This record gives sequence, C-alpha cells and structure tokens, in this order.
Amino acid sequence: MQIVILDGYTLNPGDQDWEPVYKLGNVTIFDRSKTEEIVARAADAEIVLVNKVVLSAETLAQLPQLKYIGVMATGYNNIDVEAAHKHGVTVTNVKAYGPASVAQQTFALLLSLVNRAETHSQSVFAGEWTSSPDFCYWKTPLTELAGKTMGLIGLGDIGSQVANIALAFGMNVIAYRKHPVPVDGIEMVPLDDIFTRSDVISLHCPLTDETREIINRESLSRMKSNAIILNTGRGPLVNEADLAEALHNGVIAGAGLDVLSTEPPKADNPLLSAPNCVITPHVAWATFEARKRLLQMVADNLEAFLRGEAKNVVTPM
Repeated sequence: MQIVILDGYTLNPGDQDWEPVYKLGNVTIFDRSKTEEIVARAADAEIVLVNKVVLSAETLAQLPQLKYIGVMATGYNNIDVEAAHKHGVTVTNVKAYGPASVAQQTFALLLSLVNRAETHSQSVFAGEWTSSPDFCYWKTPLTELAGKTMGLIGLGDIGSQVANIALAFGMNVIAYRKHPVPVDGIEMVPLDDIFTRSDVISLHCPLTDETREIINRESLSRMKSNAIILNTGRGPLVNEADLAEALHNGVIAGAGLDVLSTEPPKADNPLLSAPNCVITPHVAWATFEARKRLLQMVADNLEAFLRGEAKNVVTPM
C-alpha cells in the first residue's frame, strides 16, 4: 500500500514517531507540498494523508490510483469531498483529539488579557522594577475573573472543557447552542443574552452559514464595554474589520484569537494593528500530547479503512 503524506511537518516537526503509519504500508513523507507539486508526488499513491493541503476536484481527477484521503485534522474544508465521493475515494477526519489543549489555550489568551503577565515580566527585565520607588507597580489594569460571566457560543467537547475551567475560576457560565440540553452549573440562554450579559465571550461553534461572522459590528454593539472576545474555533466566525474597529473605538475591552480568516494572515489584516488584541498562530491544537493522540487516531482511521471497516468518514454536504 503506497501512502503519501503531503504536509507532515505541522503535525510532526520531528518530535513524534510516525511508526503507527509506517506499519500500514510504504510511506513517503513531505514536510510541505505546493499546489503544483501534489499530482507528481501523489501519482502512485493509494492513500494520501494531508493536514491543510488543498485537494481540489481538478487535482483529484489526476490521481486515478487514489482510494483514501485521511485528513490529519478535524476541519476538512480543504478537500473537495463531493469530487472525492464521485471518484470513489473515502475521506476521513479526526475529532476530539485535543479538547483539553484548546481549552487550555483559551484561558491562556484570556489570562494574557486580564493579567498581562508577559507585559509585566518584560518590564521587570527592562529594569523598571529595579528602579521603581515602590515595592510593586502595574502597567495595565488587572482584572479578577471570579464573579465575572463567561458566555459560550457552542458547548461541545471543547466548550464543555472551557466551562469547567471557568467554573473552577469562580466564574458564572452561560451558554448558547442551537439544540440546548440542561448541563449542571451552566445556564442555557438565547444568543442575545450571550452578547448582552457576558464579560467574556468564547467561540466554540462550528462554522456554518448561520455562524459565519457571528461577531460583527451589530453583535459587538450589544456587548459590555469591558467584554473580551476569545476565538479558538474558526477564523471566519469573526468579522475582523468590525472587531478591529470595535477595539480601536473602545466598544469592547479586548480580544484573544488563535485563528484568523486567512492563515497565515496578510500583512494588512486590521487585527494586526488593533489595540488590546492578543493573537497566537493557530497553536491551540498543537501541544505535544494532542498531536501524539492525533497521529495515532490518523493511523487508527487508516487501519480501519484497510480492514474494510472505515470510520470517521466525511460525506458531501
């Protein structure tokens, strides 16, 4: 079985073991693949594993040997699933490999905004504490989370983990989901309540026509002036120009983002110059532990397919 991994570096830059995949066939690994390189590299492959490489209908039509695409991620919008289905190619993805890691990053972003530990550490190393006339000082307002309201848009595996951490911080937790179910300690509310009542809003919903740019000028205008937006979900959940404008104008207090609408971002992305905005380069999923689970689950999906028992199959919408 010829297996080609077209963009292995992000999942495994050298700190993981590809052995779970190696034992399933003859494996060729490319760290990265440009669009024009895909067909030549995958021409003889029956199995292709990708993270973010785009497999379009045009590309798939040139890969007659292909039987299986294993997406090494949860999102699969980089695959033309309808074209794959037409060509008899099975497509799978991986879910729930990193809820704890994403929830942890969500609070890393929040704590960065309310405690500014890095800002104060840099100040100390710059000599400002040594020269201070006082035994302590703070360069930004500091905010206690206990008693504040965390509003969650989405309450799946990740949102539930975020809720548990928020409760441990002594926060009140409210949540909106399309099909609400009772959850101990969490008040299920209409979407408008999330915008008007929350001190912190965290996005954990799928990207759909309904949720695209759910954070926009109109929803931002309904938020508290001390509100903070967190997005570790999908970049297009946020209208970035509207959010940047709100930050510049003090409509809300801050934003912490691990995802953007275009990745890597263009130099003119308005959020790159917005005040009180913390951005990390889509790393919430990328802890060593989460990537190790992901790699094993990729192998498990492929092994199940080879047994004739395909699982985690994605189908055309």
